[in-house]
Amino acid sequence: MTKKYFGTDGIRGEVGVPPIVPDFMLRLGYAAGKVLIRHAKSNERQRVLIGKDTRVSGYLLEAALESGFSAAGVDVTLCGPMPTPGVAYLTKALRLSAGVVISASHNLYQDNGIKFFTAKGDKFSDSFELEIEQELENAMGCVSSDKLGKAYRLDDAAGRYIEFCKSTFPAEHNLKGLKIVLDCANGAAYHTAPPVFHELGAEVIAIGVSPNGRNINEQCGATSPHALAQHVIATRADLGIAFDGDGDRLMAVTATGRVIDGDYLMAIAALDLSSRGLLRNKGVAVTVMSNLGFHHAMRNHDVDVVVTPVGDRNVLVALDEYDFVLGGEQSGHIVHRAHATTGDGLLAALVLCEYLVRSKESLDEAATIMETYPQVLINVRTENRVHDPVADIASQIAAAEKELGDEGRILVRASGTEPLVRVMVEAANESLAHSTAEALALALIAVHGGSIEGKH
Repeated sequence: MTKKYFGTDGIRGEVGVPPIVPDFMLRLGYAAGKVLIRHAKSNERQRVLIGKDTRVSGYLLEAALESGFSAAGVDVTLCGPMPTPGVAYLTKALRLSAGVVISASHNLYQDNGIKFFTAKGDKFSDSFELEIEQELENAMGCVSSDKLGKAYRLDDAAGRYIEFCKSTFPAEHNLKGLKIVLDCANGAAYHTAPPVFHELGAEVIAIGVSPNGRNINEQCGATSPHALAQHVIATRADLGIAFDGDGDRLMAVTATGRVIDGDYLMAIAALDLSSRGLLRNKGVAVTVMSNLGFHHAMRNHDVDVVVTPVGDRNVLVALDEYDFVLGGEQSGHIVHRAHATTGDGLLAALVLCEYLVRSKESLDEAATIMETYPQVLINVRTENRVHDPVADIASQIAAAEKELGDEGRILVRASGTEPLVRVMVEAANESLAHSTAEALALALIAVHGGSIEGKH
């Protein structure tokens, strides 16, 4: 059975367009509450935590979800603006039944979405999400007045998460002497990231810390790190860190203004952990989007790489399956399993800074650990949804892979939400990557119709 509402990372869409509307959120809260109660021990009261990013629509969706949970007989604790990993941590620390995050991550403010975490701080399983969707098909009811859920507010939520993040930083080190620019994307990390770095001794210059409900991710944060790069250079900072709207991913910027993505951050962490005997089972888990240069760097240092489909949840599954402590995505979702149950931009930034302090390297020096292969991504807008684009142009892909050999890589995948096929090619030189990607895109158009929507 396929899911109707849940995608790779919860439910997401434009506010005011179903399913991101109050009526659906009311029913979603009720359905999720019913499923939680169904799986609970007899007479065990269910309690959920609801956090959100800084989008103006968060108030609307929060109220609707709260009402739905209450109608199902589930108590709700509200923690206000909080990074996604902060909600996961607090859910586990407070021994609650589940956590809910209202966020559309790196999207602009017009979008919003819902993500769920288990009592252990993990993402809901596919089967649990399917059960919620099945419950959504039933008529909504309401428990009797004596069983209605109550609502509470957790006033010290930010402080609890700040102290947790600081506790992961080795006591024998601090960040004194480092000047760091933090770009909090006018999102959920605006009131948690700066205090952590300041209290660990860094000189902090904070930007993107004035959310107004509509400026989240707007030309700032991990999706637009060039503003951060300019601030780093202008202030002569040692490095910069950019978070996305819900604080679960990051990008870094060197003192010279070079943007460092998740592949580099994972490579630095992996080889450091490996050198200290802390990289459990000497492997990392990454998605299919990680650059070929990352794979070569790991191979050169005898680190195994397990590749998963796109989505941090898939990375988490692999980490559990192979008992790894490190995984993530090129986009900056990085999971340090020794400290957290999900991707955490702030924790990943602390791990990076601790390494720089201990090694006495600059980020520019640390980033020489790998070289990125030129990568070209072309989006093909097809006339209808494409289910198996690889099979449709199998012969063309095989011929291109033969030409590239070990010095290139091809990834063709269909979007899970729209009639779009993404063609990604890495090669030893950019012109070859471009020509190969364009040839495959045109081959897809010849089969399905449509046009090239964009390339980069």
